[in-house]
Amino acid sequence: MLRRDHKVDLLQRVPLFSACSKKELRRIAAIADELGFREGKVLTRQGGPGREMFVLLEGNVRVERNGIQVNTLGPGDFLGEGALVLRKPRNATITAMSPLRALVISEANFKQLLAGDAQISTKVHETLVARAPADEAD
Repeated sequence: MLRRDHKVDLLQRVPLFSACSKKELRRIAAIADELGFREGKVLTRQGGPGREMFVLLEGNVRVERNGIQVNTLGPGDFLGEGALVLRKPRNATITAMSPLRALVISEANFKQLLAGDAQISTKVHETLVARAPADEAD
């Protein structure tokens, strides 16, 4: 089980939270559950809804778009933040290539956090706007 300070360190590396202070990161860490997944588990399915985001702690995942492997991700990598916040369909299918441990932030907990903390909400949304391609920001 990770200590909260270690969760904060991991979350600080996620671009979505890059503008957040340590205090704000501790609030985000408080809603991040540490979960395990078996090899072969599909974490996200391309075209499906974004109901959570993941920060990988142990293990590797395969990233596929239109049935073609385009990447692998491992410890320290993160996924699902865009679909979670923007409520857009998932842009890839992510499958565990080995047993995994990950920090998972659910949609319900994330929405509640943003609704209750205007500063975090503003920082997250400003980060998303800054990272969006020019044609999506309009």
